[in-house]
Parts: sequence; C-alpha cells; structure tokens
Amino acid sequence: MEIRLLRAFVVLADCLHYGQAARRLCLTQPALTKQIRVLEDRLGAPLFVRGRHGAVLTGFGADFLAEASELLARADALDARARRMAQGEAGRLAIGFGLSSLQLAPQHIAAFRRHHPDVEISLEDMSSAEQVDRLLTGRLQLGFVRLPVPAPLASLPLLTDRLVLAVGNGVDSLRPQTVLRLARHRGPGLAGEVDRLLDHWSGQGFVPPAIHEAGDIQTLLALAAAGIGAAPVPESALHILPPGVRIVPPDTEIIWQTGLAWLPGRGSPLCDRFIALLR
Repeated sequence: MEIRLLRAFVVLADCLHYGQAARRLCLTQPALTKQIRVLEDRLGAPLFVRGRHGAVLTGFGADFLAEASELLARADALDARARRMAQGEAGRLAIGFGLSSLQLAPQHIAAFRRHHPDVEISLEDMSSAEQVDRLLTGRLQLGFVRLPVPAPLASLPLLTDRLVLAVGNGVDSLRPQTVLRLARHRGPGLAGEVDRLLDHWSGQGFVPPAIHEAGDIQTLLALAAAGIGAAPVPESALHILPPGVRIVPPDTEIIWQTGLAWLPGRGSPLCDRFIALLR
C-alpha cells in the first residue's frame, strides 16, 4: 500500500474535485487521475464516480476512507517522530548502573529527562562487568560503570569514589572481628576493592576472624546497624545509610573512578545528546 496513493485518495475524498485536489497535492490533474486509477486497480473496485460537478465517493470508497485516513495519520505521525528521533529529541535509551553509581545515575538521568521529556529510558541495575558486556554486544546503549573500560568502549569520568567502613555501635572500625561484604557475583568491582583492603590488613598481621556476605548494600548496612560487624562500602552510598551507622575511613586509601561508558560509532543521536549533557 503506497502512501502517496492513499494521500491522493484522501485529499480527493476531502475536496471531491479533481482540480482542487491536484492543486493541494502539487500535481497535474492527469497525474492525480492516474494515481487514483492505479489505486482502484490495486484494490479491485472503484473509489469514485466522476460526474459533471466533480467526484462522488462510491460505497466502497466511503468504507475505505476511514481506514485509509487512519493509516495516513499514523504514517505522518511516524514521519514526525522519526525526524525527532534523528535529531535526538525522542526515542528510547537503555542505560545500566551499578553500586558505584547508586546516586550518580538517577541525578544525571533526571537532568536529561527535564530537557527531553519524550525520551523513554529503561534503567537496569547490574555490575560494571555485565554492563561492559552488554555495551559491547549492543544490548545496552549507555552504562554508569567503574572505570577504566576496555577498548573499543569510550568513557567519561564523572566521580572519584573511595572505600569506607560502615559500622554500628560497639564495633572496632580499625580491626573489626567481622567483615560484612557484598557477594562477589553482585559486585565484582567492589569485591576487588574489599580484597585490596583485606590484603592490606593481612600485610599488617590482621585477619578478620569472620567474613559474612550479603546480596545487596541495604542488607550490609542493616547488619552494620545491628552491630554485627563492619561493612566496606563505596562512599557514594552515604545517602542510604540507616540510623545508627557511621562512616569511618580505613587505614589505607582505596579509590576508583566511576563514569559513563558507551560504544562509539553507533550513530545514536540520543546517546550523543546524553553524553553532551554530561560533558
């Protein structure tokens, strides 16, 4: 079904005059007549009866008009939306975030949505390693990840984070008897930073008697609030601290960068706009 033929039909059905319809369509009258005949031949039934004073819709033409008008309106809407997508004003973005960007990602996404309210954004919580894999395979367009990222990904540093200890009352923050850590599969990057801390303590002759794992940061903080032990967490998680938990820096500085990552050359105006806003 050719849009140009439908448009010729709908305009003629509105004018019911070949000369007027041809002028609205910027066509000659013979060209319009030919387009209507092509459409009638394709459909297998006449759409108009041509009279002395113009054209009159046949019964079939009147029935066909409603659906043709609807399809034409949808085509026009698609054309307008596609133009907005090409300009980076509409469309969909799949964005990942992780433990190191619990506060960072929502802030930047909210700022982007204020400028582009028509953009649909899906936000998924996953580790930096999984984000990198999805970015490389095209299942994710943007990711708030722990830096650095492997080539050919590009990145934009946004935040310098550091490891701190979340502790409750009665817990020795310098030499805790129990370390509360995130399960490695939930945050491989954070697990690596905790390993660095434990290696540092081991080098000083201290090995925590007990290590407990949990599947999310909130559980770790709840256990810390209950006085179970000390939880090494990113400093960026301060905004979700429960009552009764204080933050103490460890006796060695462990820092890393968090930023935005993407795969260049994908030709996505929306991604380009998001990156430009963060820059």
